[in-house]
Amino acid sequence: MSASPTNLAAIPGITVGHTTIEDHGTGCTVILAPETGMRAAGWVRGRATGTRELDVLDPRHLVERIDAILFTGGSALGLGAADGVMRWLRERGRGLEVGDKGTIPIVPSAVIFDLGNAGKPLGWPSPDDAYRACDNASADYAEGRVGVGRGATCGKAAGLENMIPAGLGSWAAQFGDVIVSALVVVNAVGDIRNARGEIIAGRVDSLRYLAEGGAPFGDPARLNRNTTLAVIATNADLDRVQLQALAQSGSDALARRITPYGTLFDGDVIFAISTATVKPKSPMQVEAIAALVVPEAVERAVRRG
Repeated sequence: MSASPTNLAAIPGITVGHTTIEDHGTGCTVILAPETGMRAAGWVRGRATGTRELDVLDPRHLVERIDAILFTGGSALGLGAADGVMRWLRERGRGLEVGDKGTIPIVPSAVIFDLGNAGKPLGWPSPDDAYRACDNASADYAEGRVGVGRGATCGKAAGLENMIPAGLGSWAAQFGDVIVSALVVVNAVGDIRNARGEIIAGRVDSLRYLAEGGAPFGDPARLNRNTTLAVIATNADLDRVQLQALAQSGSDALARRITPYGTLFDGDVIFAISTATVKPKSPMQVEAIAALVVPEAVERAVRRG
């Protein structure tokens, strides 16, 4: 039950790159597909999302493959960074071919709200930052408070004074020829728990606090510093409907570690991607492996934070 490397790039052809902007306590992370692209679907679980090109993840959409995914800080202000990923891909002839007009790279993107989380002057990733993240992409990438994970935090339900650093984590597993990997950036309202249900990142039991009628965040004017983003990758040959189901099942796995999860103030989005090179025993096999790797990626995001 192992894959090498034990991160998202355990799927051959997928690479990950970061740009960390220390001056503003933020950053961005790009997940690059193989040159031929990859199948993708998604599932929106939170109710405070910031996204771009998310419609291409609908199984009914014309576009069958994507070229990259961008996770970025800066809330909606950071979405413009995706232009840098598109420029990097187009310069290399990658994307949807449109005849003599070249290519249109397909780059669905999502943001976390990290403005001011690190106590730094406000700022957000630019297209040039995302371009550099593409240049930095490899199978051997850092985890923790890097890239989009730089300004990530958790444990905020009972007040921002309880907020603690989080970050970005990855894990992978292999059963037979089927590999499933995950990358999660944790910027949650809730706390993080281990497999025994013990809080490993959080100063207050946020779930109990809210259940007892505690006011969210203590200050209703400051309800906007959250969102968990995740990518589940596999080499299994799943169609886009099956990938959408995989993304949905990944949401269940996140809920086993993040409490509360998917709140009114979280913008959680789960992506599922596939290089489609191996036949699984069944789609449920892939979902079962994802249920093992996603929680581990969450724990690594805060343990390396």
